[in-house]
Amino acid sequence: MKSIEQKNFKNKKVIVRVDFNVPLDDNNNVTDSSRIKASLPTVNKLVSDGASIILMSHLGRPKGITGKLSLKNILGDVETVFKQKIQFAEDILDPMTEVKIKNLKPKEIILLENLRFYKGEENGDYDFAKKLSSFAEFYVNDAFGTSHRAHASTTIIAQFFNNKKFSGILLNKEVESIKKILKNGKKPVLAILGGAKVSSKISVIKSLIQFADDIIIGGGMAFTFVKSMGGLIGKSIFEEDKIEEATKIVELAKQKNVNLYFPSDVICSKSLSNDKLRTCDIAKIPNNLEGFDAGPESLKQFHNIIMNAKTILWNGPVGVFEEDKFSKGTIMVGNSVSESTKKGAFSLVGGGDSVAAVKKFNFQNKVSYISTGGGAMLESIEGKELPGIKALSEKIV
Repeated sequence: MKSIEQKNFKNKKVIVRVDFNVPLDDNNNVTDSSRIKASLPTVNKLVSDGASIILMSHLGRPKGITGKLSLKNILGDVETVFKQKIQFAEDILDPMTEVKIKNLKPKEIILLENLRFYKGEENGDYDFAKKLSSFAEFYVNDAFGTSHRAHASTTIIAQFFNNKKFSGILLNKEVESIKKILKNGKKPVLAILGGAKVSSKISVIKSLIQFADDIIIGGGMAFTFVKSMGGLIGKSIFEEDKIEEATKIVELAKQKNVNLYFPSDVICSKSLSNDKLRTCDIAKIPNNLEGFDAGPESLKQFHNIIMNAKTILWNGPVGVFEEDKFSKGTIMVGNSVSESTKKGAFSLVGGGDSVAAVKKFNFQNKVSYISTGGGAMLESIEGKELPGIKALSEKIV
């Protein structure tokens, strides 16, 4: 995999797959431009080289063409971040788009319309990828967050460029950060996993058991494990069909000498909206109560484990952090991860909810790295080869 930092693109046309899948409010305003800012180093490098730059991205999951998900809505934000005027191509397949790109001068940028307005993108269509490739002499993938998809713009397009395909600066950072967890991590290696469902994390946990020293499992997914060990969890959420799998994971961790930690106590209530809170033993929750956050004893234990770690992966909150009364656990874990990072640990945060929590509680500058691609990061942790990354190093005969 060749990095754009190894090449000068003066007077060359370069098509760049970026990830501008940013959140929008009801008035189509961008509420978080982090993903646009994350692509800045790559775009700045190409501009300073004197390249003509074609940017392409998806936005949301449109069912056909919809104004709400047009990339025209984010054009102003892209211009603000890149500090220059950006052209826009309203239809990728319109002959006028070819003309605009042909007339693109060095250091100029054009943004293509939402790739997912075209069926060929998600279908990995050869002809659509070929059309995209015809716009440029070089291809750069800087969209780690979509590299686990074999889509036209992330995987299929690469075959048209052979020795003229490169990884962007953001994608390189993502890959290196994951390597620090998987291969180069200083021990003890700790994984903190949270969120509602264990079903989406089974493969990840099994993979983590192969190299982690300690694994903290919090959030709603902890209740499936506690129930599998005979605990009484009241009305707390759990997955009946994953009880057996949870038992196997506990046994696997024992075989591999990996320490699995669950909350010992939780903050309970009759419902999310009920303000009457109670601290319960996680294995002795009354039938009329439900656990919503890690309790004080759990957080003391988690703090000690986190402070002992040298490498930390954090994926998922340990409580319903969106509700202030159930956010303390996630905030305390964030404080502990920040403190451990300050002490010299490497900390990688990834996954939509944990990234949202880190931003909400202002930990973004207190951890080592925040991944822009939750799904892609988790598939990497599972040991899967991401098609978009594999395509960058494949030679097509």
